[in-house]
Amino acid sequence: MDENTLKLLVKLTQEGQLSCLEKRITLGGSAAVQTISRKHFGRSGDTLLHYAARLGHLEVVEFLIKRVGVDVEVYNNDYKRPLHEAASMSHRACVSYLLREGAKVDSLKKADWTPLMMACTRRHLDVIQELLRHGADPALRNKDGWNSFHIACREGDPLVIQHLLLAAPDVWRTESKTRRTPLHTAAMHGCEEVVKLLLERCGYTPDSTDSCGVTPFMDAVRNGHIPVARLLLDKHQASPTAADILGAQPVHQVAVTGQEEALWFLVRDLKVDVNQKATDIELTALHYAAKEGHTSTIKTLLDLGADLHVRDKKGRTALHMACIGQHADAAGTLLQLGLKDSEDASGATARQLAKKPDVVRVFECGSPDAS
Repeated sequence: MDENTLKLLVKLTQEGQLSCLEKRITLGGSAAVQTISRKHFGRSGDTLLHYAARLGHLEVVEFLIKRVGVDVEVYNNDYKRPLHEAASMSHRACVSYLLREGAKVDSLKKADWTPLMMACTRRHLDVIQELLRHGADPALRNKDGWNSFHIACREGDPLVIQHLLLAAPDVWRTESKTRRTPLHTAAMHGCEEVVKLLLERCGYTPDSTDSCGVTPFMDAVRNGHIPVARLLLDKHQASPTAADILGAQPVHQVAVTGQEEALWFLVRDLKVDVNQKATDIELTALHYAAKEGHTSTIKTLLDLGADLHVRDKKGRTALHMACIGQHADAAGTLLQLGLKDSEDASGATARQLAKKPDVVRVFECGSPDAS
């Protein structure tokens, strides 16, 4: 077959035009059928069966398997089988047919993802149920240590979570390779109903930490998910002042991500000390916000009572940190608020730490926009 004919076959497959596809392949005789049964296309190495399964063209899938003889377990360059494609795109009819034809329910693609994991990236419970009925194992983990339950918790569908717990009651007892639990995942993504379900149905210990010392509460507040954070406080006795392995507390982490509503929540509602220092090098929330260049967050912290002149273990002010991060707007704001340049413990001034022209210009002209 020439290149143009092959491209046409791909197009007909993607469009689900079975009669035209069948006619084209049949015209080529047995040689054409044999070629198509083994042909991989493009950089991905997909076959026509991959295309058909991905797009949910069941009749084309049946034709390619029964009449053309494409192997139901054929894989592309990422080791994705047609079942991965159908499951990831929530095509239940194709999933059911491929399984009946002998597709392995727990086949692994690149990075050790199973079809069930792919299905859990969507919210189609019927596909997940079909895979589970055929023996899919929700406890299998991919190369990052995530199982299907982790993935479902990220997507946040309570019905999927409930069904996975019914199918495998201990599936929640899992950690990724960085020791993150499904509760971390749900909290990070703000999945309030799922977090509530996990706290009711699973036995997570309060303030469980990942390999960086991050708790689910930290994940919630630093991503601005205040209702989830409240839920963890009320139902799970989470600590608003727990520290990660660098000594950073939620107030510091929220300053890094610039979540100002979360700052008000921590300082005004929970009475967290806005000037609390992280234990590693005694950085405050103001230091972190300045280093990240969050000008609005700097102002919010000052409204909450942050000390403009506080220094870290190396004698650096927030102005030093803004210059280390090369943030002209933040440096200009701090100067306008009355913070003077000064030397740190090593004798370096903030101005000496400024490398980018617009940051240097702040000290020359007093404003990042000045000419």
